[in-house]
Amino acid sequence: MKYFFLAILLCCCLLVNAQVDTVVKKDDFLVTSGRVIKNSVLSIPNDFVFMGKEVSNDWGKTGLYALGTAGLILTDKVTTRFLHQHIEPNVKYSLPNISLVKSVTPFEWFVGNDAYMTYPIVGLYLGSLVSNNEKGQYVAINALKSLTHSLIVSQLALKTIFGRDRPVRPLNTKDKDIGDWSKDNLDFFNSREKLLTSDVKASSFPSLHATSYFAIAKVFQMEYDNYWIPYGFMTIVFLADFEGHNHWVSDMVVGGVVGTIIGRSIVKNSWKLRYGSTERIKKEKNVSFTLLPQFSPQLQGAPVSLYLAINFNAKK
Repeated sequence: MKYFFLAILLCCCLLVNAQVDTVVKKDDFLVTSGRVIKNSVLSIPNDFVFMGKEVSNDWGKTGLYALGTAGLILTDKVTTRFLHQHIEPNVKYSLPNISLVKSVTPFEWFVGNDAYMTYPIVGLYLGSLVSNNEKGQYVAINALKSLTHSLIVSQLALKTIFGRDRPVRPLNTKDKDIGDWSKDNLDFFNSREKLLTSDVKASSFPSLHATSYFAIAKVFQMEYDNYWIPYGFMTIVFLADFEGHNHWVSDMVVGGVVGTIIGRSIVKNSWKLRYGSTERIKKEKNVSFTLLPQFSPQLQGAPVSLYLAINFNAKK
């Protein structure tokens, strides 16, 4: 069964790759792949520069986000208790296991539900490599970079700085022996023992899964100009076995915001390198339709009529 679902995922990747805009003249696939890898690696420092600009370009907006985060943290007991009691019991489903490797570092992102996010990236890259599709290779590598950058920013930096303990489940438990779990939504700045792997102690804020999932979805959304498919797919995977996340509500919300910043920064930096602009390059439509009015004195009772003009553009 796992191979059936894995085959479907890979086929979807190939279909996405096949729908990418074609180029009239292509370089040899070794030249193309080498250029993509070289540019993607050399652009890594600027990825973090763009992240900084996302925060510093509009301090007013950044301040509002900070106030919103503070508000979420202060109300976490209420919202997380509501999550445990009323939402999680109604969102219970699991996805088929498509893992091809065992859960061993550094392969943890290739097992369980995370495999649904990483395998399509690998499939897209391999399909784009075989078909010599430059954009598909950039998208796949940018998605992979969004995952690695999420590990650096969220898992290593922010979790270590804030050191927040994870909430006990259920939050309203009367059990006094809760170990390293916490009932206090303001339980920050604890010391961490494990940096690269998940742990109960001091590793709650922000959610790494929310950060990485939103970062990957943002890359695909911007590159293919489509919200529904990447965010819809990401939501289905994220909500599977939802109880396993073990986070305060603010952890997941802030993770989503941080992930969005990471994904957007990577794509904008990539576009600047590829196209010379951080904005999407729009193409002219091949066919345009125009509805024009025309006086028609021959038609009684209808002095004005409309006719349809169709213009064909040769350029893309």
